[in-house]
Amino acid sequence: MGSEIYLDNSATTRQYDEVTEFISDTAANKYGNPSSLHSKGIEAEKLIKNAREGIARTMDAEPSEIYFTSGGTESNNLAIIGYLEANPRKGKHIITVKTEHPSVLEVFRHLETKGFRVDYLDVDETGLIHLEQLKQLISSETALISVMLVNNETGTIQRIDDISGVRNEMNPQTVIHADAVQAYGKTVLQPAKAGIGLMSVSSHKIHGPKGIGALYVSKRIKIKPLFYGGGQEALLRSGTENVPGIAGFGLAAEIAHKKMKENYRLAASLKQLFIDELAVSGISHRVNSRSDALPHILNISFENVKSEVLLHHLEQRGIFVSTGSACSSHKNNKSHVLTAMGIPQGLVDGSVRFSFSGYNTKEQIRLTVEALKDIIPMIDISRNRKTRRKQ
Repeated sequence: MGSEIYLDNSATTRQYDEVTEFISDTAANKYGNPSSLHSKGIEAEKLIKNAREGIARTMDAEPSEIYFTSGGTESNNLAIIGYLEANPRKGKHIITVKTEHPSVLEVFRHLETKGFRVDYLDVDETGLIHLEQLKQLISSETALISVMLVNNETGTIQRIDDISGVRNEMNPQTVIHADAVQAYGKTVLQPAKAGIGLMSVSSHKIHGPKGIGALYVSKRIKIKPLFYGGGQEALLRSGTENVPGIAGFGLAAEIAHKKMKENYRLAASLKQLFIDELAVSGISHRVNSRSDALPHILNISFENVKSEVLLHHLEQRGIFVSTGSACSSHKNNKSHVLTAMGIPQGLVDGSVRFSFSGYNTKEQIRLTVEALKDIIPMIDISRNRKTRRKQ
């Protein structure tokens, strides 16, 4: 089939070439420790300062509100645990959503063992939370609500303005943490305007390096560090800074935001083409992503198919996709997201996530659907059962 077709951009993205070159130059030539007082240290410190200012601009935030971490998982942990430990008088009740990323859900399960009362919001068949349920759950004891802005498996966009409105009505002191790992660099984010106090983002989802992320902390909010040491990142995240990673993240954020509208339009056209091509293909399927979901993510269930089997057949043809969250793919669990949406288990078993970036083309989408038309009849469970019975 020729060159590879990479449709797993929600798991990670190919680095921009400019980012790779910038990281290489930084590692080779600007290797000073940012805490050192000599010129090499000052040079490294300036790179961090520039990246912090650039990322702050993309969020309409202040540079002092941006803290670098090792990625989305650490940002989520730091936001949730750090806030609750710093504000014990705010209450022992916390709320999240059943479809959150494991790096949020596992933190909430841990906090249950520490005496916190946790409520997990239900979602409808499209993945949206029920605002009325949220309204009923918030009380004077609710310290924190954590919600993913864009779901990593389906692309569902939670209505953060409505969520903030309910919070403001029921308990304005409740802080909202937003996992924006899948949203950042793909749609406009203004946390302060949206009523978000804490927001997690990650570099490798926007063509930047792995192992680097950031946490937005509103200047009105106090949080505690998860670990202690030299006091880097304004005493919140000790440890010698990953200067090449931070510099690369800053450049990736700049490029991604310059290309945001262009890439959004491309992703929307690719998603619609995929849906249209499947509609006339004769392949039995269900689209699990909302029409107004972030277009970069398209989740589809194929009837009578095991997604893992389909994934490996596509890989043999140079097409790379995912069965769901890369962070939980080794646990062999069913998709908790699709299960929470009430999708029948047979369709959950056959669900595949296709996720797009600016490197994808319409020709790649057509080739992928052609491959599906060849593969699915071969691995259709019901057809194979009928064949065995005849034998």
